[in-house]
Formats: sequence, C-alpha cells, structure tokens
Amino acid sequence: MKGKGTLLGLMVAVIALLAMPVAAQAKTTITISGSTTVAPLATLLAKAYIRTKAGSKVGFKILQGGSDIGVSDVARGRVTIGMSSRTPKASDPGGLVFNEIAKDALCIATNPANGVTDFSEQMVQNVFGGRIRDWKDVPGARSGGTINVVIRTAASGTQDAFLKIFMGSTKVFSGASQKASNGLIQQAVASDPQAVGYVGHSFTKGVTIANYKGVPCDLRAAKSGQYPGTRPLYFVTNGAATGAVAKWINWIRNNPTALKIAAREWVPFK
Repeated sequence: MKGKGTLLGLMVAVIALLAMPVAAQAKTTITISGSTTVAPLATLLAKAYIRTKAGSKVGFKILQGGSDIGVSDVARGRVTIGMSSRTPKASDPGGLVFNEIAKDALCIATNPANGVTDFSEQMVQNVFGGRIRDWKDVPGARSGGTINVVIRTAASGTQDAFLKIFMGSTKVFSGASQKASNGLIQQAVASDPQAVGYVGHSFTKGVTIANYKGVPCDLRAAKSGQYPGTRPLYFVTNGAATGAVAKWINWIRNNPTALKIAAREWVPFK
C-alpha cells in the first residue's frame, strides 16, 4: 500500500502558517482539541477554509490529546470544537452534539519484515487479547518470536473504536504497550519486526496493512461500506453548532473542495 504521512505529538499547536496570517485580522478564532486521527483532516480543512471568503474571517488553533480530551475540553468550554474518532458514550456530559464530518478506516498493521496480510476476527482477538503470543501461531507470519502488541491509551477514540469493532467481549492483552497517538503506534510497528498494532488509514507509511475478514483496509472498500472496520469522525460541539463553527461544518459536509480533501485519506461525509 502506498505510504501515508505521519502526524505526531500530544497537544501540539498547528503550525503558525495555519493561524497567524489570518488571526491578526480574524473576527473569530475557532479552538480545537482532541483526536489524533481527526487532527490531520481538520488541519487540511482549516488551511483550505481560510482561503475562502467566509474562512478569511476565521482563525484556527488546533491541538491534540485524544478523543476523550477533546470531548472533555469542549464540554468544559476550553475549546470551541472537540475532535473525536469514537461514538458518544453514556458517560459523556449532557448537551454535546457529535457532528460527523467524515469516516475513517481503522487498519491492522504489522511490520513489513513480518507482513501478515490477513486477519480473521478470531485471530485479531487472539493476538490482541494475548491468547496467542508467538508469531509462529499466526497464519501468514514470515517468522516466529514473541508478539509485541501495541495499542492506544484509554483516552483514545481509536482505542474505543478498536474495542467495539474488532474485540467484542475480548479484553486487550494486559502486557500491551500503550501509545498516545496514531503516529506513535505507526512508528512502533514500523521499527519492530515483532510488533502489531492498529492505525487510522492516514497513518500507514512504513507498515504492512492487513486485510480484515478478507477485505482490504483501503479507501475503495471503506467508501463502499464493504470494509467492516470503518468508524465515524466527529467535530463535537457544546450544543448545536452556531455561527462560524456551523458555517465551517456545513462547508466541510457540502463544499466540493472540502469533500475532495476528505477523499484523499478518509471517506467524505457524502
């Protein structure tokens, strides 16, 4: 599969190129925090939007930290938008609105030296649940050795989506290594022949992406609905979106330029 770019770091502000030239004239600054899966898409969409007439009046500040951080931040009024790659939880504060902006394919990744090309649901649960601990017991593995399971931290929407989509009632292996971002999982798997993890579709450079249930984790299968590992991506607002935020979300969902941007690595809203 063709390599994709990496976006690393916790709570890292989007480069000044995005916000500073516009911020000086901006009437509104939209502050955003949360999902490391949504952040690359949000950044691309913000850069494109500020080149439009409506967007020229808006500045952006985009931080990361995980979906739970974004949901908490917007609920507490710390940011305008919380980015989330998970669906709403019963424990989320009341009044939040999860505005879907796109979908993402969640992919199982192994190191190219190992290169497992297909996982069944049972094998995913066996490997990530710690029932199978040696690669020699995994069909398609090129070598044996202890399996190094790499997962996201509990605050991650990707972790939440992985558990719901892939794991069912199976608990994740307690000895798994936890990483705070998609990019860090990507790096860990790319650098360790014994590693296995999962990443959003835009974080696949340097790793081998496996089919799941015989279906490739690619955009064509995700867009058609055939790939069973897709999940929605959200901009979370405290109450219904209004003003500049509502205009931006509407632009993301309907504007041809925005839809084309989303189609690069994600499944557009339409």
